[in-house]
Amino acid sequence: MCDIARPLIKNKLINLQVTMLCLAAVALARPDKPAPAGYGYAPPTPAYAPPQPSYSAPQPSYSAPQPSYEKKEEGMPFDFEYAVRDDYKGLDFDHDSNSDGKVVNGQYRVLLPDGRTQIVTYTADHHNGYQAEVTYEGEAQYPEPQPYKPAPSYSAPAPSYSAPAPTYEQPKPSYGVPH
Repeated sequence: MCDIARPLIKNKLINLQVTMLCLAAVALARPDKPAPAGYGYAPPTPAYAPPQPSYSAPQPSYSAPQPSYEKKEEGMPFDFEYAVRDDYKGLDFDHDSNSDGKVVNGQYRVLLPDGRTQIVTYTADHHNGYQAEVTYEGEAQYPEPQPYKPAPSYSAPAPSYSAPAPTYEQPKPSYGVPH
């Protein structure tokens, strides 16, 4: 036999042995064969059982809420006013309001992006609720947007020196007369 054939035959024998062992394991682990009886004792039965409730559900001890919309508390009198105007960002709005404790009267104004001013005049009380009247001042405008060009925040510096006076003389020849 040559030296090359021996390892091939040896590998085939090992593969055959492994295959035989696998077939024997499958034959021993057949599902139709009953499981072994164990070590001669019965499996344990659970000794714990959840306890049964020994109480009854509590009876509700509340009553239905009474409607509170019949009784209105009188408000506190107040008077306030504020305004904001920022021309750089295009903001302009204000609000003023006053109350005698029963009725609130007020007005607010807002500059809209289209150039109009929206004015809301309102009255609010417990009997009529919030009543508002909305009006507009001005005409809606939609101009073409212009590119932003910031104005310079500085100017060119003024010179703080004078022009230099010339300090040179006409050069003298440095060569001699040729021989």
